[in-house]
Amino acid sequence: MARRGSYAKGIAKREEILRAALAVVAREGYHGASVKELADEVGLSQAGLLHYFDSKDELFVEILRTRDEVDMAGHSGAVDAATLEEMRDGYLDIVRHNARVPGLVELFTRLAADAANPEHPSRAFFAERSAGLRERWAGTIADAQGEGMIRDDIDPMLAARLLQAVSDGAQMQLLVEPELDMVVLIETLFDLMRAPDRR
Repeated sequence: MARRGSYAKGIAKREEILRAALAVVAREGYHGASVKELADEVGLSQAGLLHYFDSKDELFVEILRTRDEVDMAGHSGAVDAATLEEMRDGYLDIVRHNARVPGLVELFTRLAADAANPEHPSRAFFAERSAGLRERWAGTIADAQGEGMIRDDIDPMLAARLLQAVSDGAQMQLLVEPELDMVVLIETLFDLMRAPDRR
């Protein structure tokens, strides 16, 4: 019984660490969120903090996973939308939110680049995340094509991949051009995909 209680406490502490780390990265940015800064935030030593994770890299991947969970809870339409309009509106809400937290955008883009290394912990996270998003978006896009809302000469999976590519690319551009309006880019892509009589 004590082991189960201890395990539950460990899970709860890990969750506390990730939520606090998410706030630190959003506030301080990727470079300001050192392991020491994160440990101080939750009242642990650096070694104590890393006790809950296999490595610093895994810690940052889990921060990103937590970011996705929080975003999806607040903007579920971006992923699990029943209609194209719900998907568009939910997705644009997330894009607007991302523009307000450049530290998390920087974490995302850095870990996305690290995912090129098959051994990096971010590789599996990004592969799973990307495939899941594209599959769900493609389903919504295919349904919208059936309703005549989206051009029928574009493959739904290709459209989903384009949406992801524009979004991920916009986040990279935002880091260099903070004045970039990512929402306009995504809205324009949705408009280009619409059937001519639905524009």
